[in-house]
Amino acid sequence: MPLILKNGTYIHPETLAYTSLHILVEEGINGKISFINDIPDDKSFIVKDCTGKYITQSFVCGHHHVYSALARGMGAPKKNPENFNEILEYVWWTLDKCLDAEMIEASALYTAMACIKNGVTFVIDHHASPDNIKGSLEIIANAFEKVGASHLLCYEITDRDGNDKAEQGIHESAEYLKKHQGLVGLHASFTVSDSTLRKAVELSEQNNTGIHIHVAEAESDQTHCLETYGKRVIERLHENGALASAKTILGHCLHLSENEKHIIGNSPAWVVQNTESNLNNKVGFFNAGGLGSNIMMGTDGIHSDMLRSAKAAFFVGQNFDTIGYDSVYRRFRNADRYLHSNGFAGHGPNNLVVLDYDTPTPFNSGNFYGHFVFGLESRHVCHVVSQGKLVVENKEILTVDESSILAGARVQAERLWAKMR
Repeated sequence: MPLILKNGTYIHPETLAYTSLHILVEEGINGKISFINDIPDDKSFIVKDCTGKYITQSFVCGHHHVYSALARGMGAPKKNPENFNEILEYVWWTLDKCLDAEMIEASALYTAMACIKNGVTFVIDHHASPDNIKGSLEIIANAFEKVGASHLLCYEITDRDGNDKAEQGIHESAEYLKKHQGLVGLHASFTVSDSTLRKAVELSEQNNTGIHIHVAEAESDQTHCLETYGKRVIERLHENGALASAKTILGHCLHLSENEKHIIGNSPAWVVQNTESNLNNKVGFFNAGGLGSNIMMGTDGIHSDMLRSAKAAFFVGQNFDTIGYDSVYRRFRNADRYLHSNGFAGHGPNNLVVLDYDTPTPFNSGNFYGHFVFGLESRHVCHVVSQGKLVVENKEILTVDESSILAGARVQAERLWAKMR
C-alpha cells in the first residue's frame, strides 16, 4: 500500500533544504518520493502522522561484519592478545571458524534489526566463516531481506587457511554474484597470495564490480608486504589492478605512505574509516589528508549505529584528522554517493528515517551541522521506511518478531562460545 508521511519536515540529504509538505512514498527498489499539499481521501493509503518530526534519507553502513554479532559478552580468549595480529588469531579467527549456518543466520538477523532500528537501511558487509563458506552469503542476504534491509555483500577470500579454503571463497563469491549485486572480498594483503589476489581481481572484472579489502589496518600489514613483496600494500594492490574500479572499497587505510595516499587519491577507489574499531584495537588513527574525496564511514562490526560512528570520527579527528562540521557529514553521506554513482540498487529516495528530535534550539539549514554533531542520535529514530515500506514504527520492528530473533540469537551465541573454548 502507498505510504504518506503527514505533516513532517523533510531535510534534503545533500542540499539540507527543509520542506514542510506531506510526502507520498512509492514502494519498490526504484521508488521515489513526491511532495503533496493534500492527503487523498483514499483508504488504500497508509498515512503516518509525523507532526513535529524531521524526515530525511535513511543511512548506509559502509563496512560491517555480520559474523561478529554474537561476540558481545563472550569470555576471554585462550591467550591475552599482545598486538593486532594476535587479536585476529585468538579472537576473530577463532570465532569465525566456529560459525555454522544457524549462527550465521542469527548473526545476520540481529545485525539487520540493529541496523534498521538505528535508521540504517543499507549495509555493505564483509563476511568470513572459513568452515562454512558455501551458501553463507545467501543466508545473510535472505536474513537481511526478511528484516527489510538492503545489502552489498562479499565473502572474505584469504589464504590464511590454505589454498583450498581460498578457492572455496572464490567459488562462493562467483556463485553469489550470478544472482546478486555484490563485491569480491579479500581479507588483507598479508593473508592473500599473489595468485589469489589476481583471481579475485579477475573475478571482480568479470562481474563488473569491485574489491572490498582491509588495508594497512595495522603496521604489520605493511611490514609483511615489504618483506614478502618488496613493496607497500597500496602499491601491490594498484599493480594488480585492485584499485581500478570505482566500486572498490579499501577498509581502514591507517598506515599509509604519502605515495600510497597519492595513488588512492588519484584512483576511483573508495576508503572507509572505522574509528571506534581502530580505537578498540589500538592500531592508530585515521587521517584523510591526501586520500581525496572518496571517503565514507563504517562500523567494522563494533555496532550498527552510523550516527554514533560519525560522532566518533569527528571527536577523535579533532586531534588526528582533517575533519570539520561539514566534512564529517559529507563522509557520513558519502556512502549514498558510492551506491548511487556505481548503480547499486536499494538506496533510493524512498528509504527514509523519521526523527523525533527534541531540540531546545532552532534547527534549520544554516545550523544543521551543529545539530548533526552535537544533537542527533539514534534514540531520535522513530520510524524507518525501507524501499517504500514502513519497517520500523514507533521504534518497533514491523517485519519480524524481534523478541524471538533475540532469543534465538542468545541460543546460538552460547553454542558459539562453547565451540570456541
